[in-house]
Amino acid sequence: MEFFLINSMELKLNKPIVFFDLETTGANVATDRVVEISMLKIHPDGREEIITQRVNPTIPIHPQATAVHGITNEDVKDCPTFAKQAQLYYNFIKDCDLGGYNSNKFDVPVLVEEFLRAGVDIDMKNTKLLDVLVVFYKMEPRTLSAAYKFYCNKIMENAHSAEYDIKATYEILKAQLDRYTDLQNDVPFLSEFTTQNNNVDFSGQIVYDDKSVEVFNFGKHKNKPVEDVFKQEPAYYSWMMNSDFPLYTKKIITQIKLRIMKK
Repeated sequence: MEFFLINSMELKLNKPIVFFDLETTGANVATDRVVEISMLKIHPDGREEIITQRVNPTIPIHPQATAVHGITNEDVKDCPTFAKQAQLYYNFIKDCDLGGYNSNKFDVPVLVEEFLRAGVDIDMKNTKLLDVLVVFYKMEPRTLSAAYKFYCNKIMENAHSAEYDIKATYEILKAQLDRYTDLQNDVPFLSEFTTQNNNVDFSGQIVYDDKSVEVFNFGKHKNKPVEDVFKQEPAYYSWMMNSDFPLYTKKIITQIKLRIMKK
């Protein structure tokens, strides 16, 4: 596949950033799996590295997902599992910021779930997350194909190929920096600009309130501090751990539970 980069502003970086895209078995963050991953690492000196691999998800691919990305169960049956490649992927993104298209809402949570499922305890506290889709929504609400046409004046001929999509995403971001003078060419700024929520976990089950206290964002304890609920109703923690919540959500509430015990 031939890909042409337009002449546009380069992203100012203090450390590498990895733009990545996932194709998956479906749209459920907690239960669906990766079938293709593409990661484009941009170094501060402009050097680029890319990894694109198909993955055996170990579960069937939903027909609706195949209709979108074109990857079938037969296509990935002999591919390595995510668990087998997890250390390779982790080493590639370690000490990097992360960027993508709709990545904050879907790709990042799915990636973290896969790492935790593979026994890799990934820590995202010092990782800046940059979502190009949010810039686009705030500036020119459209689809990825429309964004590519609008910003780069090009037609996407291979949409939903992970590598094609992520390269287009990187092109779009650089064109956005050229177009909008009020956007700072700075990953921390762009990360804050593209953050649309105050989630503690990626799925939004736990959020920060206006005093930066972790509170529940669902159910009978919605808007109540997590610490208070776990103190008053210890069984609620056990119920969450035994329910179908994402692994990262369970990791967060376990950290809060341990914090209570230390107090």
